[in-house]
Amino acid sequence: MDDSQLLILGGKDVESLLAGRDEEVVDAVRLAYLAHHGKESSLPHSTFLRFPDDQTNRIIGLPAYLGDGFEVAGMKWIASFPGNVGRGLPRASAVLVINSCENGRPQAILEGSVISARRTAASAALAAATLRSGETTPRVGLVGAGLINRETARFLTETLPGIAEFVVFDLDRARAQAFADGLPRVTGAVEATVADRLEAVLESCALVAFATTAATPHVDDLSSCPRGTTILHTSLRDLAPEVILGCDNVVDDPDHVCRAQTSIHLAEELSGDRRFIRCTLAEILEGTAPPKSDPEAVTVFSPFGLGILDLAVGKLVLDLARARGWGTLLDSFLPTS
Repeated sequence: MDDSQLLILGGKDVESLLAGRDEEVVDAVRLAYLAHHGKESSLPHSTFLRFPDDQTNRIIGLPAYLGDGFEVAGMKWIASFPGNVGRGLPRASAVLVINSCENGRPQAILEGSVISARRTAASAALAAATLRSGETTPRVGLVGAGLINRETARFLTETLPGIAEFVVFDLDRARAQAFADGLPRVTGAVEATVADRLEAVLESCALVAFATTAATPHVDDLSSCPRGTTILHTSLRDLAPEVILGCDNVVDDPDHVCRAQTSIHLAEELSGDRRFIRCTLAEILEGTAPPKSDPEAVTVFSPFGLGILDLAVGKLVLDLARARGWGTLLDSFLPTS
């Protein structure tokens, strides 16, 4: 490629290039977290574009730079329109723009929703394996029957061998059943059942992944959770701030997650400080913090979803595409003078 060319990779290209590479995706996410912790990144706050009199739909811009062997810059532009599900469309759609770190010129535009879903799931699975190191996890709860939890389930079977059953809950019972029926094909024949109540998931599963479209907290009691439960709070707004303050809290980046009325942000406002956040996942990965503060406590991982993760996985996709000669190459996309 010369500086005037632009490579475009569609969703089918991205899916094909990442097929069978879940382990590499998890490793890219792990290295991105460590690079960010080592200050080998630049990560401005995400920008939320909202619409007048509309608190549901949004488009988010996540600009980032990631160094430490990645040397990639760019931005994810992702729309979240929950009403799309009722129209037979995916909730999220996205593009990922990758720029040259030498001259700033755009090098590639990648379909971003596949990358976004997989980096999110890989982050959750990495956290689960790290926080539950050495613990058996035969039963996993999935709250929310959408793409993110489908991918999370698949990645969890890679990072946590021994999972025998997924327990699914969704406000839409039929959606939960369809999700559970299809899950064995995704996870390699792991059994999936449907719970009629959220409480049934919390009572029976020591690992629970929340991936919902909840805009405000709706869970105000975790007392029924088994000892040492781990909660992957991917959707960020399910747990009441009072609940958060009673848990062992691990985040990806305190400055980023304490924004946009997340449960962690609400807990900060309620308590007046951030001392309830014990550490970041990267600190546990590098060995400067233990996986748990108390084996009896409920540990909550709240990842804001950092743009560096999209770049890390996007770089993997771009390198694979270039090696194989995949994608649509536009000549003279940029003016020559």
